[in-house]
Amino acid sequence: MLSFRKLLIPSLFVCVLNTSHCSIVAQAAWQPSSGHMQIPLWPGAIPDARPTAGPERTEAVTDPKDFVAGKPWLAIKDVSHPTLTVYSPKGRNTHVAVVVYPGGGYQELAIDLEGTEVCDWLNSRGITCVLLKYQIGRAHV
Repeated sequence: MLSFRKLLIPSLFVCVLNTSHCSIVAQAAWQPSSGHMQIPLWPGAIPDARPTAGPERTEAVTDPKDFVAGKPWLAIKDVSHPTLTVYSPKGRNTHVAVVVYPGGGYQELAIDLEGTEVCDWLNSRGITCVLLKYQIGRAHV
């Protein structure tokens, strides 16, 4: 018998959740903006992969009371396909690269606030950024 929770998990559709606590827009797995090369960390099956609670998805936090630094933000949940995304500087290139591991806690990655925005800042200074989308452990409840 399917649980009610499993019926609510979005997979291929965009879903808007409005509750008294937050507004979240859920989408399929995160993809970088055009012009950035995304490389899978594993060409095939991921060794020792941890099971995820559901399909990999991106959630946009849109309720102002949940903003960070006054801005909405994106979270990636249940990462099932770890990747590296290369952000190359458009102008001056210092030939320096930095790997960025976005944080966000034990349940999600703050892909924009601690990921793509950091890469944009590094690129503006001529530094190549390699953004790692990695799998994190599930919280034990």
